[in-house]
Amino acid sequence: MMAERLRHDGVLVVGAGLAGLTAAMAAAPAKVLVLTEAPLNQGCSSAWAQGGVAAALSADDAPELHAEDTVAAGAGLVDPDAARLLATEGPGAVRRLAALGAPFDRLADGGFAQSLEAAHSKARVARVKGDQAGRAIMEAVTVAALAAPHIQVKTGAKLVGLLQDATGRIRGVLARIDGQPVEIAAKAVILATGGIGGLYAVTTTPAELKGEGLGLAAMAGAVIADPEFVQFHPTAIDIGRDPAPLATEALRGEGAKLLDGAGRPFMANYHPAAELAPRDVVARAIHAERAVRGGAFLDAREAVGAHFPDEFPAVFAACMGGGIDPRVQPIPVAPACHYHMGGIATDADGRTSLPGLYAAGECASTGVHGANRLASNSLLEAAVFGERAGRAARDERPASGPYAVVTAPELPDEALQTLRQAMSREAGVVRDAEGLGRLMLLIGDLEARHGRAASLAAARLVAACALNRRESRGGHFRADFPEAAAPDRTFVTLDRIDSAGLRYAAE
Repeated sequence: MMAERLRHDGVLVVGAGLAGLTAAMAAAPAKVLVLTEAPLNQGCSSAWAQGGVAAALSADDAPELHAEDTVAAGAGLVDPDAARLLATEGPGAVRRLAALGAPFDRLADGGFAQSLEAAHSKARVARVKGDQAGRAIMEAVTVAALAAPHIQVKTGAKLVGLLQDATGRIRGVLARIDGQPVEIAAKAVILATGGIGGLYAVTTTPAELKGEGLGLAAMAGAVIADPEFVQFHPTAIDIGRDPAPLATEALRGEGAKLLDGAGRPFMANYHPAAELAPRDVVARAIHAERAVRGGAFLDAREAVGAHFPDEFPAVFAACMGGGIDPRVQPIPVAPACHYHMGGIATDADGRTSLPGLYAAGECASTGVHGANRLASNSLLEAAVFGERAGRAARDERPASGPYAVVTAPELPDEALQTLRQAMSREAGVVRDAEGLGRLMLLIGDLEARHGRAASLAAARLVAACALNRRESRGGHFRADFPEAAAPDRTFVTLDRIDSAGLRYAAE
């Protein structure tokens, strides 16, 4: 079927989470077309975020301290300049969200009420009703974006390709809109397509997020950074739902304890900070306890108890829906894919290695997360770097001339489910060469049978770079290489992985 051809004389944003809508608003007065497959506030991780937004907003805090915590959590791979930028611009980003109407919890003096979360040296997570931050923020941002005269939003639009000319410049996208293929040329494209949680069988993110923006950018030749670093949230609520609901880290900040199958606390055996240890440590501890001692449970009966419905309504509703009353019962928990630290490599203004292509939010890698994202830095990154990407893309100059289409087939659902099970099993909380090798062979077999889907390209990047990193660091733990080695970031192209195949692990 021939694709309809359209020309948009401004900026094209793919994705309508916090990064995408922030970029769209920041690109004013340029015209902006936002494409999103799901209805607004659905199918994006931003609306699901519970904890809040980290920023140095109190008198006893400072951006320098926030940056130091970010660098420390990232296990040696955080770009310190990017961390300083994030922390410095963070308070302003939170105040802009509040000005748009995000109803952050307030103190009696009007200041922001802030929670303590793991690996933060200060209570600096601005929240909304305990666990409602993401949805409340997105509701405010969505209203503002829809009211902006320079923004047009098109729902039911699925990204299926990128338009690229002979110089490598990205000139637009191929989208399927209401089932029909449409080529849309634009002066700049901002990918804000989210993470890779849908590639895993156990995930806390929308299942729609299968790394397809990342995969298509890689297929067009973009440099990809740190794809092996996947963060597994320690406390997904283990009630058999897909995606798994999340028990926010703020519960542990309030004093909730992790118990083994016999009802004994165990985190002090793994880390001096116990329940407030970095996420990767807590995730591996829960993984081990489930394997050896019959399960893991989050006990918030004393810390929250009867206040659950008011203080943590999302967690309370999810638990009750699964037959657990968290006011009187410990919550069964398991690690789940939660956030991708890697992504399309960008500079501080969202520019990728391909002219005309920008990336923001979870599909991008700005260098602020390193090997292990600091809690509640994700919404902040989306707001700070989405703003910067929108301003930079606004100033792009239009290009003309012929272009080709970089596209990929859709992976059938049965094959996707096979991939998801293998990703959780072989590229999960604990990895080794044998399992990653099996995963690479499976990905190759799926590509041979179904073609290179963008989701398969994303999975190959994760698997190959996890196989190549012969050490353990942050969210990447190798059972066969449990010690840390040289702290080098990964920068790679899909062509390099393809040309090396499994031999990439020996380079």
